[in-house]
Amino acid sequence: MTIVYKSIFACLICMFLAAFISILPAAAVESQGKAAIVDEIDNYVKKTMKVNHISGASLSIAYGEDVFYTQGYGEYADGRKITNKTIFPIASLSKSITALAVLQLADKGLIDLDAPYVSYFSNISPTDERVNHITIRNLLNQTSGLNDKVNPDMTKSVQFRTLQEINDSMNTVKLAADPGSTYYYHNPNYQFLALLVEQISGQRFSEYLHDHIFTPVGMKDTYDISTTQQIIENNAIPQGHYLLLGKPIRKAEPLWFIDGPAGIISTAEDMAKWMLAQYKGNLLAPELMEQYHTAGQRGPYGMGWLVEEEGYAGWTISHSGIFWTYKAEETIYLDQQLGITMMFNSGINTFVDYSAFVDGIAGIMNGEKAGITIFNTRNMEAFIILLVIATILRGVYMHFRISRSRKGITTRKLILSSFGTLFPILILLFLSPLTTFIGGGRVVPWFGLWTTMPSLLIWLAVLTLANITNWVYRFRLHDHASKRTT
Repeated sequence: MTIVYKSIFACLICMFLAAFISILPAAAVESQGKAAIVDEIDNYVKKTMKVNHISGASLSIAYGEDVFYTQGYGEYADGRKITNKTIFPIASLSKSITALAVLQLADKGLIDLDAPYVSYFSNISPTDERVNHITIRNLLNQTSGLNDKVNPDMTKSVQFRTLQEINDSMNTVKLAADPGSTYYYHNPNYQFLALLVEQISGQRFSEYLHDHIFTPVGMKDTYDISTTQQIIENNAIPQGHYLLLGKPIRKAEPLWFIDGPAGIISTAEDMAKWMLAQYKGNLLAPELMEQYHTAGQRGPYGMGWLVEEEGYAGWTISHSGIFWTYKAEETIYLDQQLGITMMFNSGINTFVDYSAFVDGIAGIMNGEKAGITIFNTRNMEAFIILLVIATILRGVYMHFRISRSRKGITTRKLILSSFGTLFPILILLFLSPLTTFIGGGRVVPWFGLWTTMPSLLIWLAVLTLANITNWVYRFRLHDHASKRTT
């Protein structure tokens, strides 16, 4: 009986917590009123954009059964206002939509999630036998064994032009790990899935999304593209930026093939409808819907979503979207029936915490106060500028100190100074592999490093130049002293 009572008690506690979590936003909205909450959200977003030097953004909030709020912030380069109908690239938020397309076909019995990918394509003859064991579920969970090192993505010298071209890579690639054993975030996994949708449905991927997802959900202004060139050519999309010493610099996105993992263009209004669909339960059969919102076996990455439990907020599904000149963030609090998406016309940057926008808005929806974090572009870029100035002044000071020193430059001192000189050079030389290691196998090209951390690169370059200048001066003094002694 004790076990029974404990079980009943545990169930009651769980029911109480679930009920408590679900009423948090409702209680906040009821106590403050929607107008006051919207005003607070607008102020928070505008202030956070300002301290991070972000010129344009779009926000959508879905709550309960309705679209709670959609808004645009900032303006185009030509002065047009950004609105809730302005289209933005959602980048890797596209993966959850690609995953849904695959699951819809599985729901109809046309795809077996645990069947090998190659079983759907007779023209694949891999040299690495392990490729034959990559399942559809492995591709969805990013556990195919493929990564950027063995199968280049952003650093691919000649980008794909169509989905039909990508299967050839399966024939020659050597996997980095056995399928299902290791998580590697790898965009081409979702290119293979997009091609699978075409193969099974008999439609182009973009047409399938339009007919079976965008139209039923009511996303009338959302569509799919194949390459970033289509972003550049569309003047309805706000110009993308990267941040240089805190200043937004307009820049065209480099050419990528993005159909499948990152090719969807959408609006704030449409993204609100997309988030509502996640907890209305009519996208898939209940069993598959549960799988769709479940973490993978090798970590929180499931089927196009990161699935986590966040304390009082309950279960969340989320994803970030990253381009070098655009960024997107989406989090859906399933237990609270609250979804927040933001899209930006600036790209990933070391000093911009884009997720803070969503976290702050979620806090406001729950009746909390959202503050501006100290770690923001304005503060960090000011620090880097001061660091650059200090590095230059120190370099000049060391130069005069060396020249006025009455003591000769010994060989030992010259060798020791070499280590200090080499340190920033080594960081610059190994920055790409270092970011690959930190990023779990994502290979970042030099252009990506520049747009992500230009201020840090400028400081490292200044430090390197100052160190080399002074080392060369030390070497000349040492050489001159050596000649005098001989």
